[in-house]
Amino acid sequence: MKILEKISSFAGKYFAIWVILIAVIAFLIPEAFLPFGGYITILLGIVMFGMGLTLRAVDFKLILTNPKPVLIGVAAQFIIMPLTAFAIAYLLQLPSELAAGLVLLGSVPGGTASNVMVYLAKGNVPLSITMTSFSTLLAPLMTPVLLLLLAGQWMPVNAMDMFMSIVQVIIVPIVLGLLIKKLLPTAVEKSANIVPLISVLAIIIIVSAVVAGNVDNIASAGPLVFVGVFLHNGAGLLLGYYAAKMMKLSKSDCRAISIEVGMQNSGLGVALATAHLGPLAALPSALGAVWHNISGPIIATVWSKSAGKQDKDEVEVEVEVESIPLEGKPSQI
Repeated sequence: MKILEKISSFAGKYFAIWVILIAVIAFLIPEAFLPFGGYITILLGIVMFGMGLTLRAVDFKLILTNPKPVLIGVAAQFIIMPLTAFAIAYLLQLPSELAAGLVLLGSVPGGTASNVMVYLAKGNVPLSITMTSFSTLLAPLMTPVLLLLLAGQWMPVNAMDMFMSIVQVIIVPIVLGLLIKKLLPTAVEKSANIVPLISVLAIIIIVSAVVAGNVDNIASAGPLVFVGVFLHNGAGLLLGYYAAKMMKLSKSDCRAISIEVGMQNSGLGVALATAHLGPLAALPSALGAVWHNISGPIIATVWSKSAGKQDKDEVEVEVEVESIPLEGKPSQI
């Protein structure tokens, strides 16, 4: 078990590298990964089951005790990302299937990897976890409706079928995870450290399957789609931060909301696109899974260093203030 825990920690720490590496290998040797294409939905269900095992009642406590940042963040999630995806698809004049796929990427909830990024960025981790959980539970309603409204002009969207798919691959596994945690708390607690390993492996296999199934599409349309994903992610991080700042939230809250808005549940996007829109529509989400795990660590590192510098400056200021001689000075400093 200890060996598995070490492997799990190692896999989680270098998750972005594994995603990039497997994507490159799948592009070069697609035959080895094509068989995984039929298991994308099951693999995503495994990831969501793991999320259910780790959820706690306290993860939703903020909705009741301090709802303002949660509601602002989730509203930004389901407003900024779909509309930005819609605008970018028009700007780049993406083909119909790719345009619908980009809008789908913008309409799914936040990804679980965002919680780790917020922690590394010195952001508000409880807010991040609550946003991920809350947006995920809203996904069966919000994602189909947003896709129908914004992508229906490019491709036919069956909102009811998509609603049922999201319930099956997200809500049911999460509920099962919660039930298992309730019935077998000791076993779940002992295996908690290896759950991230299972999730990492599942997401890596999903990315490899989509890349392997879209080698020709990536070669021809990949650069254009990557530009779209890059702009979409950047807009989410930037607009998410300033939306929170405009509402006068703390810097820690702003960082959490920025990363939550910018990092999507790419695995869900891949599964829904493959099942309801077509394999080409899954390409934006597949590239998103790669890029989000590059941009996330980058911005987390930048913010972490700036937070450390700020803390250091504050300590220096305190020392300077304490060292000011009080003789001949006003009593208030």
